[in-house]
Amino acid sequence: MSEEKEQKDTKEVKEETSEEKASEEKEPEEKKEADTSEEKKESKEDDKPSEDKKKGPFGKDKKKKPDPKDEEIKSLKDQVLRQMAEFDNFRKRTEKEKSSMYSSGAGDVITKFLPVLDNFERGLADVKDDTEDAFQKGMLAIYKQFKTAIDDLGVKEIDALGKTFDPNFHNAVMHVDDADKGEQEIVEVLQKGYTYNDKVIRYAMVKVAN
Repeated sequence: MSEEKEQKDTKEVKEETSEEKASEEKEPEEKKEADTSEEKKESKEDDKPSEDKKKGPFGKDKKKKPDPKDEEIKSLKDQVLRQMAEFDNFRKRTEKEKSSMYSSGAGDVITKFLPVLDNFERGLADVKDDTEDAFQKGMLAIYKQFKTAIDDLGVKEIDALGKTFDPNFHNAVMHVDDADKGEQEIVEVLQKGYTYNDKVIRYAMVKVAN
């Protein structure tokens, strides 16, 4: 009977010992899991600071101070762009002025030659193209060459005879009453008028009816 009791006590001691070992083994595993969860939590919190760091002590976003070098670069770029625009305007203005000066100067020179053209036409008024006179042939050839050169420069004769008077192209120096003519009709051209590049360099001197 005593032997059975001893065996029973020994069995109970062994069971208690195994339970204690199991609890001791389970405890570090639970502790390990708790430590792992805390580490994960901390790592998540470490991932957040990208937003929190941007905020100040009162939760407001911190504004990045502008770099003086960036401001200086921006200012220099603006100055360069402004100067380029001003230079482009100056270039266009200069080209326009040069073109205007050339046109004005050429027009003044051509105006000086118009009286010569008038004298040619007066002198050759009665000369026919099929004349046999050598001198007249020579003068007629020079006139045609001179007229061609004037035309090539862009000089055009103002159409006046039979047209209605236009103060933009004609200069009326005489008036005549004529029942057969229309109102403000030009009946005679006293001096031819010319334009150079569509600009009047000499008004046509005319006689106007009615």
